[in-house]
Amino acid sequence: MSDIFASLQPGLDAPASNGFVITPDDSTDLVTTTRGIYVGTSGDLQVTLVGDTAPVTFKNMTAGVAHPLRVARVHADQTTAQNLIALF
Repeated sequence: MSDIFASLQPGLDAPASNGFVITPDDSTDLVTTTRGIYVGTSGDLQVTLVGDTAPVTFKNMTAGVAHPLRVARVHADQTTAQNLIALF
């Protein structure tokens, strides 16, 4: 399939073109930073944002939504949201 947008540089607000399943881990960063996180099952999401050192917890993240977050790490400690997909 041809991609008519292949010659254009995607911006941070462009749709994601890659993704991977997230396994929350308190001591390991994601393999790449995200442009968003899709939450499949509602719950809390504890993350370390890009450029930050301390984790923050987003309460009651809505399921079925790609949340625009630049994340370096998804922590297991206080994350109750499930079926997480990193988008980049």
